[in-house]
Amino acid sequence: MPSDTISTWLRERVAFYVECEPAEIDPDVKLVEIGLDSVFAMSLSGDIEDEFGVLVEPTVAWDHPTVNALAGYLRGVVT
Repeated sequence: MPSDTISTWLRERVAFYVECEPAEIDPDVKLVEIGLDSVFAMSLSGDIEDEFGVLVEPTVAWDHPTVNALAGYLRGVVT
């Protein structure tokens, strides 16, 4: 799956959780700095599993702390 598709989806999900527009999400800023808290991070991991059909740790958003880092990780595990 193309990285830009994953990045776009991630920006949309993060924007949903922090209640802003996807264009406002800087893909190189740490998710915690954008306002993603631990509850939303766990929800995001569930969303990733549902959307891409892969199992991820609940800490995936902390292990890969930016949209770009998370998209890079997912690009490696999504077939």
